[in-house]
Amino acid sequence: MAQSEFKIEKAFLERLERLTIHWQKSFPGIVGGHNSSRFSGPGQEFLDHRNFTTGDDLRAVNWRAYMRLEKLFLKMFQIEPRVPIRIFLDASESMGLGNKWDYARRLVAAITYVGLVRLDAMQLIPFREEMEEGLSCGGGRHRFSPVADYLRDLKPGGKTDFARVSREFLSASRQRGLVIIVSDFLGEDDWLRPLQFMADFGHELTLIQVWDDEDRSPSAVGDLEVTEVESGKQVKISFDEKARAQYTASFDAYSEELRRLALRNEGRYSGLPTSTSVEDAVFGSLIAAQGLR
Repeated sequence: MAQSEFKIEKAFLERLERLTIHWQKSFPGIVGGHNSSRFSGPGQEFLDHRNFTTGDDLRAVNWRAYMRLEKLFLKMFQIEPRVPIRIFLDASESMGLGNKWDYARRLVAAITYVGLVRLDAMQLIPFREEMEEGLSCGGGRHRFSPVADYLRDLKPGGKTDFARVSREFLSASRQRGLVIIVSDFLGEDDWLRPLQFMADFGHELTLIQVWDDEDRSPSAVGDLEVTEVESGKQVKISFDEKARAQYTASFDAYSEELRRLALRNEGRYSGLPTSTSVEDAVFGSLIAAQGLR
């Protein structure tokens, strides 16, 4: 899609400031969740002292205690809770069909802006056949411009291999947190198994399925030669009203499988046709699904 077509209106951003990214799990034992962590580190609330060791930050030394006891003690503070939020954006070739790419990027931009305003720790991760380096972001609304530039310059292309992406992600021993995936969830390979692996590892899933009307109910009829956009495979089919109804029923059944997978793992699912405006999707479907509140 042309670079000039991607934009986020100021009035929309102002409405987003009322929202918060929502998750349900408490992620016990790690920094994050809705409860305060007792990991030591930089913060505001004093926790304890420990003996100073070589390499420690001298700024954290309790110099008053040193004047009294002639021993170095390091002040430790309670870390502010931070749940890592990773936003996976499907950047494969199929997302470039119709309006999906621009729609998905605007959704990701909106969710990221909500997190920036709330000072969440986030990472944008485009993926195709493998997971890309992405962009780490946080620290307030004034950090949104680099995010918008990054999304504007991103182009769709290549095949999807989410099984490989999930293995790369999980093998890095990453801290558990909220994983938001924006995709059409289409392709030759299985999505359900790697998604379940992510949930089994302890991540909370928010699945946002984006589709064009042609994805769900193709308009073409007759004897067709169909080319799968990512693999290049060609198939000859006869397509009529009965076949369209069967195809749409299968599409809806697959979307229902995605929804059930998310819900049984304490996650969320939203199915968004691009005919729904991004504003209505954010303030309607995503809030209704409790991904935002």
